[in-house]
Amino acid sequence: NESTDTYDTIEWLLKNVPNNNGRVGQWGISWDGWETSMGMIDAHPALKASSPQAPPQDQFLGDDYHSGGAYQLMYGFAWMSSNARARSAPTEQRTARFDYGTPDGYRFFLELGAAANAIKYFGDTVPTWNDHMQHGTYDEYWQSRNVPKDLGGVRHPVLVVAGWFDAEDFYGPFRMYRVLKEKNADKTVLVVGPWSHGGWARGDGERLGAIAFASKTSTYYRTEVELPFFNYYLKDKGRLDLPRALAFETGRNQWRPCAQWPPAQANARRLYLQAGGKLSFDPPAFAPALVAASASAGFDSYVSDPMKPVPYTAEIRTTEGQLFAVEDQRFASSRPDVLSYETDPLTEDLTIAGPITATLHVATTGTDSDWVVKLIDVYPGGAPDPQPNPTNLRMGGYQMLLAGDILRGKFRESFSNPRPMAPGKTTRIEVALGDRYHTFLKGHRVMVQIQSSWFPMFDRNPQ
Repeated sequence: NESTDTYDTIEWLLKNVPNNNGRVGQWGISWDGWETSMGMIDAHPALKASSPQAPPQDQFLGDDYHSGGAYQLMYGFAWMSSNARARSAPTEQRTARFDYGTPDGYRFFLELGAAANAIKYFGDTVPTWNDHMQHGTYDEYWQSRNVPKDLGGVRHPVLVVAGWFDAEDFYGPFRMYRVLKEKNADKTVLVVGPWSHGGWARGDGERLGAIAFASKTSTYYRTEVELPFFNYYLKDKGRLDLPRALAFETGRNQWRPCAQWPPAQANARRLYLQAGGKLSFDPPAFAPALVAASASAGFDSYVSDPMKPVPYTAEIRTTEGQLFAVEDQRFASSRPDVLSYETDPLTEDLTIAGPITATLHVATTGTDSDWVVKLIDVYPGGAPDPQPNPTNLRMGGYQMLLAGDILRGKFRESFSNPRPMAPGKTTRIEVALGDRYHTFLKGHRVMVQIQSSWFPMFDRNPQ
C-alpha cells in the first residue's frame, strides 16, 4: 500500500497546495527511508528526486532484526515493545517505553532466556514479534519483504545515504545503491559518512563517542550535499557536482569523491591469523593440509558458555544504543572466550576501501555455534587523550571497534535451509563484515577478535 499511498498523496498535493511548480521530492531516515523506497516504485511522474537514508532493504539479511541468521534481540525488543503494539484505533502518541525494572539489560535478557520468551511480557499485543519468532529462516515471509527486487523501474535521481557506524540499517543503503547503479547508473549517488543511525540529520557530526573526525561532517552533508541535491532537481537552483559516491575516510578523516563504490583502485589484500595471537600479511608457515594436533601452530580454542555470554558493550544499559560501534574493546579482549590477533605496529599507513570478509576454519563440539568477528584499530600507547576529558578517557592502547558481524553456524550454506554442524569437523565459513573506508595510521595496529556470543545485542545460541 505504501507505493500507491505515496502516488495518491503526491496527486493530492499537486492539486491542493497552491503555487507549486509540479515537482515533488521525498526523503526519510530508517523506516521513513523504507517508506521513501516504496514511493520510488511505480513512482508518480511528478516525483523528481528521492533520498532514502539508512533504508532497511532486507530485514533478515543485515537490517534491523537479523544478521548472519542471528536475531538482534535488544533492538527488536525495544522497538517492538514501544512501536509495534496492536491498536484497535489510532492513538495520539506511541506506546510508553517498556519498563525493564532494572538498568542492567545484560541481566534482564539473560533471565529472559530464549527470545521467544518475550511473549510473557507481550502476550498477543505485539503480533509482529510472534511473526518473527515463527519465521526463523529466510522464508517467503522475509523474501517477500526484500526491497531491491522491486527497484528496477526507478528513473528519477536518487541520493542514498548511509553511516559507517549505523548499528540498525547499515547494509540496506549498499544493497539499494548496487541495484540502482545497475538499473539507473547516471542518476544515483551514494553518500557514506562517519555517523551512527541518522547521525547526519542531527548535531554537527564532529565526533562519535571517543572518536573525533576533525570536521563538522553532518553540517557539511546537510549544506553541501542534501540541500543542493533537492534545490537542483526541484528548483533548477545552483549547480550539482556530486560524484557517484562520496565516502568519508575515517582515520585520515577526509571526504573522498569516488567514481563508483567501491573505488576502482581498491585491490584485495589478505591478513592471516597466526599462532600466538599474531596477525600478518604473510600466510602461516605450515600448509593447511598438514594441520594436526599442534595447538600452538595449528589452531586456537576457547570455551563458549551460553550462560556467560560475551557482552557487546561495557555500558550498563537496557537499549542497544549507538556508541558501541566505535567502543574500546579492551573489556572484551581480556576474556578467555575471546581470541585476539594483532599486527605489529604499522610502519606506514594502511587504507582499506570496500567490503571486508573473514574466512575461518572452525570446529565445535556441539551442532551449532555463532561466530563473531570484529575488526579493530588499536591506537599507539602515546595517543593523546581527548580535550576536554571529563570522563578521564585514556586513548593510549584504545581498541576502536571498526567493523564487526556475526554468522550463526547452521546458516553457513543457506539462510533458507539451515543445517547442523558436525561435532568436531573442521568447516570453512565466511563472515561478512560490510564495507569500510578507513586508514590505519602509521604506528597503529590492526586487530581481529573472534568470539561466539555478542550479548544481548544478539540472542544466545544454545549450541
